Amino acid sequence: MSASQVPVGGTGVLEVKNLVKDFTVRSGWKRSKLRAVNEVSFTLEPGKTIALVGESGSGKSTVARMIAQLETPTTGEIHLDGRAIARHGDALARYRHAVQMVFQDPFASLNPYHTVGHHLERPLKIHGVAKGDDLEPAVHALLERVNLTPGEVFAAKRPHEMSGGQRQRVAIARALAPGARFLVADEPVSMLDVSIRLGVLNLLARLQREENLGVLYITHDLATARHFSDEILVMYRGNVVERGPSDEVILNPQHDYTKTLLAAAPEPSRHGKLRDEVRAELAGNA
Repeated sequence: MSASQVPVGGTGVLEVKNLVKDFTVRSGWKRSKLRAVNEVSFTLEPGKTIALVGESGSGKSTVARMIAQLETPTTGEIHLDGRAIARHGDALARYRHAVQMVFQDPFASLNPYHTVGHHLERPLKIHGVAKGDDLEPAVHALLERVNLTPGEVFAAKRPHEMSGGQRQRVAIARALAPGARFLVADEPVSMLDVSIRLGVLNLLARLQREENLGVLYITHDLATARHFSDEILVMYRGNVVERGPSDEVILNPQHDYTKTLLAAAPEPSRHGKLRDEVRAELAGNA
């Protein structure tokens, strides 16, 4: 079977093999090479979540963009169902049918001039999932899959008429529209209010569990990485410096960079204690 015959409804895995990405940096008349990603490899299985963790500039979003085919790897390969993906034509279209991306900013990724229904109809039509009289019920069903009910009400809205959490749910529904088996979620809750982040993460966890989705979760938040992923890969300067089961990486980190990330993470108990100390001091000075 050729790369162009990858089965859309297959049960295989998404394999990332030795991905490298170099960018050319210009300074005046000089040019130099910046290696943003260096020999990154992992395997994402259906029904599993891998968290790719690191600070800004570590290369994790570049990995996501290469998997989504928004950037071309300098070297390395991406395999779906055991076959290397093609760079163009029907084979690439089939790959994008199976692998979709959820972007960081839900407002920027949605056209403010179009309704939610329009945003969901396009991938349904482009990928041949629904057409004609079937489009409207398919749109409503997608919205209800991401807990936006009733679907007909939200389909008529425009992005500015919705909250950030609701917009991100629309973005997730759009990614699901072609029949995706793998989602690449690039910091999907970092632009949302803290109070609604948990709802979006729980939605991703439910979809992963109930629909056997493979999820690559890009984040700098170690706490959510631990609770919403099966495996954690820690990136530093383009390299994966530590990997393993989520609890093992968080509770028993081996690399100094992982330890530094953990030390920098906020501790709710510590802030609660500090808050109580401040209140006591204010009361004493009153």
